[in-house]
Formats: sequence, C-alpha cells, structure tokens
Amino acid sequence: MINVQIEKNPNESSINLIKRFTKRVQSAGVLRKVRSNRYKSRVPSEYTKKKHTLAVLGRQAETKRLIKLGKILEKPPRR
Repeated sequence: MINVQIEKNPNESSINLIKRFTKRVQSAGVLRKVRSNRYKSRVPSEYTKKKHTLAVLGRQAETKRLIKLGKILEKPPRR
C-alpha cells in the first residue's frame, strides 16, 4: 500500500492543503488500487478445490442411490 504524506507550508491555508493532498492521492493511484481490490476474492487452494469436488461427487452419488431405491423421484432434465 502506498502512503501519501503532505506537510503544511507556513503560508498555506487548510483548503489548499486538502486540495494538494487530494491531488497527490489521485496521482499516486491509491483509490484506484483499493477499489480494484474491493470485490476480489482469494484463489482457493488445491486442497479446498479437491474437498469441494469430493463433496459434490458424494452428494451426486447419494442422490443416484436414493433414486435407484425409489425414495426420491428423478427430476426431469432442465431445458
């Protein structure tokens, strides 16, 4: 993360200080980087992917077994 630091000059008003800070933040691209990372999620690890896949396959096998036993009805395919 980039830190932006501004020091007040002796004859500078607070408004000018804020304007100068805002310009420095925009030129450094701090907000652009933060906003781009806002909705990104981490890449799942290989172990997590494998665990999820095994859980899905287990549910599918259990559903097939229950359909074969006649305990649940088979759903028609989606169109």
